[in-house]
Amino acid sequence: MDSESIVLPLDDLPVRSPVMVGDFLNSFIIIQISDFYNFDAIIYFMDIKQIIAHLKKNSNPRDRGGMSRFGIDVKYALGVKIPVLRSLAKKLGKNHKLALDLWKTKIHEARILASMIDEPEKVTEKQMEEWVKCFNSWDICDQVCSNLFDKTAFAWEKIYEWPKRKEEFVRRAGFSLMAYLACHDKKTMDKEFIKFFPLIKKHSDDERNFVKKAVNWALRQTGKKNNNLKKHAIKTAEEIAKINNKTAQWIAMDALRELKSR
Repeated sequence: MDSESIVLPLDDLPVRSPVMVGDFLNSFIIIQISDFYNFDAIIYFMDIKQIIAHLKKNSNPRDRGGMSRFGIDVKYALGVKIPVLRSLAKKLGKNHKLALDLWKTKIHEARILASMIDEPEKVTEKQMEEWVKCFNSWDICDQVCSNLFDKTAFAWEKIYEWPKRKEEFVRRAGFSLMAYLACHDKKTMDKEFIKFFPLIKKHSDDERNFVKKAVNWALRQTGKKNNNLKKHAIKTAEEIAKINNKTAQWIAMDALRELKSR
C-alpha cells in the first residue's frame, strides 16, 4: 500500500508517532504516514544550529539571573527552564552523536540536553572523564549524573573513584551518583550500598558547600532505600556526629533528623 507524504512543523510533531522520516526541508519535516504502527518514530530532525536557535528562543534573562542566585555558573548559560529541555529531548529522541556535538558547544543548557538524549550503552569511560572535568555547577553535575551517568556501565566504578579526586564538582559527582543509584537501582543487593558509608564518613569533613550537601544527600538517600540500610545510615551518621568538625556535625545532624523521623 502506498504511503502519503505530508509536511509538519517540528513543534507539531508528537513525541511518538507512526511515521517514517523523509527529507529535511528548512524548519519543516517531510514525513511519510506508514501503514505500520508498531515501531518507534525516528525523531532526530534538528541540527546543532537549529537546536541552539530553539534554546535561545526559549531563554529568559530573568531565569538566567535566578540561576546565578542559586549558585549556578551562568557564563555559558542562556536561561532555559528544565521542562523546556525535557520537552525538546523527547522530540529529538536518543542520539549519541548529537549528544557529543551538543556538549562541545559549552552552552550550559545544551550540555544538560546532551545528558538527556545520550545513549548510556554507548557512553565510554573516556567520555565520562572528559565530561566530569567540565562540571562547573551543581545543577549540570546532578543532571548529567541522573539523566545519564547512573545508567552507564561505569557508574559503580566512578562512585569509588571520583570522591578521591580534589576537584569540587568531580567529588560531588561521586556522591551524586551514590544518591541516584540508591534511588534508581532496584536490583543491586544491600551489601553493595553498605560500601557507600565508609566513603561518606571519610569525606564528611569537606567544607565546600556543594560537596558537603552531596555527602549529606548520599547518606540520607541511601538510608531511605530500606529499613536495613536505614540502620546502617543512622549508625554512620552517629559516628560522623562525633567528629570534631562543624561540617561533619551538620551533615550528621541533618541526616539523623530525616532518617529518625521516617
